Order: sequence, then C-alpha cells, then structure tokens
Amino acid sequence: MLNDPGQWLAFALSGWTTTWPTQLLAIIWILWVMSWVLASFWSGQTKKHVMTWESLKYRSPILVGAILFLPLTGKVLGEKPLWQFGSLGIYVLACLVLAGISFTWWGRIHLGRFWSNAITHKEGHQVIDTGPYGLVRHPIYTGLIAGMLVTGIAVGTVTAMLGAALISLGMGLKARMEEGFLTAELGADAYGSYCRRVPMLIPFLPRT
Repeated sequence: MLNDPGQWLAFALSGWTTTWPTQLLAIIWILWVMSWVLASFWSGQTKKHVMTWESLKYRSPILVGAILFLPLTGKVLGEKPLWQFGSLGIYVLACLVLAGISFTWWGRIHLGRFWSNAITHKEGHQVIDTGPYGLVRHPIYTGLIAGMLVTGIAVGTVTAMLGAALISLGMGLKARMEEGFLTAELGADAYGSYCRRVPMLIPFLPRT
C-alpha cells in the first residue's frame, strides 16, 4: 500500500527516470520544461488566436502521447525495454536530445515576443525568416519532435515510442493549422512566399 506521500512520489517517478543513464534523459526534459514555463512570461500581447475547440485537433494526440510517454505509464503496464543501448549509447542519444532542445531554444529566443504556446497573432506580428526560421518554418516543433523521438528510441519501450510518435503527430498537425492561420492573418503573399522558400520541419527537404 502507498500510504505515505513519499511513496506516491517515488512510484510516480519510477520507471526509466530512476535508472542511470536513462535518468539523464528525464533530467534534461525536466530542466527544459521548467525553463520553458519560466520563459512563457516573455511574450507579447495577443491580437487573435485559434479557438480552443479547434486546437483539440492537435492537442488531443499530444495529450495522449504525453500520457504514454510518461515513465509511470510503462511502470504501471509492467513494460520492459525492447532493447538497451548501454551507457555510451545513451550518452550519445542524450547529446542528440540536447541538440534538439537547443534548437527549440534558438527558435524561441529568435522569435522573441512573437512566441506563444497557442496559435496566435501577436501585436505587430510579422514573418520571421532569419536564424533558425531560415532553415525550417517551425524550428521549435522540429527540435521537440527530434528530441522526443530520440528519447523514445533510447528508452526502448512501446509506450514511450508510441507516445513520442503521437506527440510528433500533434506537433505536425499544429504546424499545419498554424500555417493556415498565419497565412490568413499575415497575408498569402508574405507568408505564402516564406513557405515556398523554407521547408516546413526538416531542413533541406523539398518545400511543402
């Protein structure tokens, strides 16, 4: 029985978060979430945003994916990794996760006060096509998708990989919805031209 709050906390944080070196991946993501929440206060005033019910199209797979991605889910289901990389392999994969997270921060800082967690039109919003936005149209999503997929592969459980895939799907859906919204708000000439010049999520791929 879990009668003590400490026991509940230990159970919630069990799974791949308590075994080194996969614990390193959990530390990386926890630090990223904390820093991202703090940075959310650095954002401009919203002029218009996508309605909440419309955002469910991308939020739903992200939410389900996040639940599956949680170490607790695999623990409750009694999952075992399908493979193990060993310490060196995990360290290499952790570096790839850090690279993805760094790309999200590059995009976040470069976007400045135009950033928002939701799909919005900020006051004074304009097309940003420099820095990471000259490589892909959605560098924050690119970094998150890369980091999530690598983490899922590193953990090696079905739920972690499926969760990472669903989160990635949600990010892709959000990117598509965001582009339709920004095209309408900023103009087909300005944003449409940007879309024709810069790939959506993967650098150097044909424009979509």
